Amino acid sequence: MIDNLKHKDITEKIIGAAFEVHKFLGIGFQEVIYQRALALELSRAGLTFAREVEQDIYYKEMPKPIGTRRADFVVERKVLVELKAITELGDVHQAQLLNYLRAYRLEVGLLLNFGTKQLTFKRLILSQSDRRRRE
Repeated sequence: MIDNLKHKDITEKIIGAAFEVHKFLGIGFQEVIYQRALALELSRAGLTFAREVEQDIYYKEMPKPIGTRRADFVVERKVLVELKAITELGDVHQAQLLNYLRAYRLEVGLLLNFGTKQLTFKRLILSQSDRRRRE
């Protein structure tokens, strides 16, 4: 049921902010431009967030990270937001977001694409089985 979506209040504000950015800028800019504009809109919406949040990536039981990755936004310490400015979102982008959710130990993610005539987005939830697979 749609009313029971985890962190629905936060994701609705993020999506609303993204629509505002897309309405004003349209398509054709680099991702970083949309990221900067979205940061302004998230602030206007009263949301706390961190940009370019770096996270270590570990492989199996190795004690040292094998690399790092930076999420575009972590909003309210609950929702990971990844931006794209491409012609079409694919399965690889959703898989990327799920991997980031595992790495950041978050459950809810938004994939926002500013590269199409209409803003497109995917809201993903990391299931219990997805989390166990990587722990």
